Formats: sequence, structure tokens, C-alpha cells
Amino acid sequence: MTDHIQPPDADEATADQAADTHWPDYYEITAERPSWTTTKTAAEAFGEHPTEGPRFAVDLGCGAGRDTRELLRRGWRVLATDMTPEGPETLWRLTQAEDRDRLETEVSRLQDFEVPVCDLVNANLILPFQPADDYEATWQRILAAIPVGGRFAGMLFGDQDQAADEEGMTCPSPAVIRDYLDGFDIEYWTEKEEDGQTALGDDHHFHLIEIVAIRREA
Repeated sequence: MTDHIQPPDADEATADQAADTHWPDYYEITAERPSWTTTKTAAEAFGEHPTEGPRFAVDLGCGAGRDTRELLRRGWRVLATDMTPEGPETLWRLTQAEDRDRLETEVSRLQDFEVPVCDLVNANLILPFQPADDYEATWQRILAAIPVGGRFAGMLFGDQDQAADEEGMTCPSPAVIRDYLDGFDIEYWTEKEEDGQTALGDDHHFHLIEIVAIRREA
């Protein structure tokens, strides 16, 4: 089962407006589910932490924190962001006490968030919910935060996904996604198209693209 849900009705939804949608239901359903493969694959690709301290990840659209908690468990320092307060609140509640000193949270829409320089940007099922007129600029802000040797990990909807026909969703073709990743070497890429159900039980035709990519030297 894939954990996709529909976006808030308005592109300009605030955290208060989003709280009136079914995002909190989604967080409750998915809170205890394991981290996505993209996140674990990227973390494992880094190997051991450097002696000077933990690596730093930014988890965009963290939800209830399934990926953030995996990274914390592996010793990372994480800034987790989400557009609603319910996500980070659930994340904090579920985070082990010994990991909380390496966790920071922020409530923000992705298009308003300035991504800090980090070792890993984790963006699972957040980019499809960005408005089309800001989509490419959002990609550029994300990738600009990743230095040489840093990684991007994400799950996106391709252009054959049912969501491509829905207002407020952005689902580019695989070729366009690869163009965005110019300057990166793709270490992990899977693509699948299938019928299934969302986390909330709605029938959906999925076109899922999973990516881990590392920025190479110019």
C-alpha cells in the first residue's frame, strides 16, 4: 500500500487551513510505518559518521516522522519540516528521548522554506504537492543546498500517475526529473506503475519514481 493522499484544496493553504483537511488522519495511519527505502538507501550510502560529529539531514514534508526517526536512530542530526503542526508534534512524541537533542522541527510550506546546506535532503512524497508555477524553482532551492558529496533522496509521482490530472499536483516525466538532477550521479532509481490504494483506502493508479542521487564534483 502506498501512502499517497490528496493535497489541500488550495495552493495557498496555510498550516491552519491544512489542519482542517485529512492530513492529521494520514499522520495517524502512517506514524508507525517503517522508513521509505530511499531514505535508508541514502543513509547507508554515506557509511560511518565523520569523527567531527553527526551528519545533517533536512526532511521535507516529514509528516509523523517515519524517515526522520530512522535517521535519528542512525545518529544523524535532522531538521524536519511539514506544512502542519500535527506532523512535527507527532514526530516529537514518537522520538526517543535520547535522540531529541539532534532533532529540530519547523512548520512551513515547502515553497516558503529556505533549505539550509546539508548532507542529505530527504523529500519523499512532498514534491508532487507543489504548485506547477513554483515546481522548478523549488527543485533548484533544494538542490542548491546539497554540496559535493551530499545526496538527494526522494519519491515522486511520474506523469502517468492518476494525480497528474488533479489540480494542484505536479507530476513530471522521468526525463524531466533526470534533467533536474543534472550535476548529480544517480545511485538508485526505481520506477513502477501499478493500481493500488492510498493510505486512506482510496483506489489510485500510481506511477512512482524513487531516487537517491549524489552531487558530483563539477
